[in-house]
Amino acid sequence: MSSTDPPPRLGQSVKGLLADKVCSCSGDVMALTRQGLRGSRSQELLGQAARNMVIQEDAILHSEDSLRKMSIITTHLQYQQEAIQKNVEHSRNLQDQLGHLLK
Repeated sequence: MSSTDPPPRLGQSVKGLLADKVCSCSGDVMALTRQGLRGSRSQELLGQAARNMVIQEDAILHSEDSLRKMSIITTHLQYQQEAIQKNVEHSRNLQDQLGHLLK
């Protein structure tokens, strides 16, 4: 017996004390098992969170790439719009000149 164990009570056999200790130890084992399962579940949740984070990071990178491409397309469309406007102005000038020549 350890120093923290109470002295055996009168009339209680060693077998009874041993049975009490076994029950106490089995309770401790069950508590330890529950704690281990909780830790296992926590690890599982952390692993799932890490996988979700990787998926989100990939989605963000894909979105950034798409935004970069859209920016390039927007720039090209602006250049085309400017070229069309210049051509329209040039077309009006040519129409004006043609109108003066035909008068």
